[in-house]
Amino acid sequence: MYDSSDIRKNLKILLDGQPYVVVDFQFVKPGKGTAFTRTRVKNMITGAVLDKTFRSGEKLEPAEVEQLSVQYMYHESDQYWFMDTSNYEQFAIGEAQLGDQAKFLTENLVVSVTMFKGQAVDIELPTFIEVQITKCEPGVRGDTASGGTKPATISSGALIQVPFHINENDWVKVDTRDGRYVERVNKR
Repeated sequence: MYDSSDIRKNLKILLDGQPYVVVDFQFVKPGKGTAFTRTRVKNMITGAVLDKTFRSGEKLEPAEVEQLSVQYMYHESDQYWFMDTSNYEQFAIGEAQLGDQAKFLTENLVVSVTMFKGQAVDIELPTFIEVQITKCEPGVRGDTASGGTKPATISSGALIQVPFHINENDWVKVDTRDGRYVERVNKR
């Protein structure tokens, strides 16, 4: 059991039989009365966010979750298939559950999946991925001085903004947290 003083970001707890992760918290010690911790928690299954307050000394039940290292294999209709790298078992995660993270999945990418009672509830991509530009308009001469960007499609199908000097078939490093171009990568 956790105590309310153990609350921190990314702590996984069980509320009403559902797994939640602490997104944000603030410890409050008023002049009068007992101290409490104001938290914002996210349901790991539905994605719903709640504001919850815990009094000092209140007990919290830990969520029994398991972290697995899995490899992304392929996409079929609205299911994304992964393989557990420790025992080679395959399982699918729905497109709705992945959300925006699905646009950065490339074949053989190793990701971390959180499992709750045998069900995948959350996925964590690597912070940076290296992908190839599959479609990109050529830069126009003279535009490079402005330091602007142009749209480009990467091999996973996502649309990102890249500098004018990037061309089709170039490899780039992308930040998966916000879909931002980081740098060009040499893959020769």
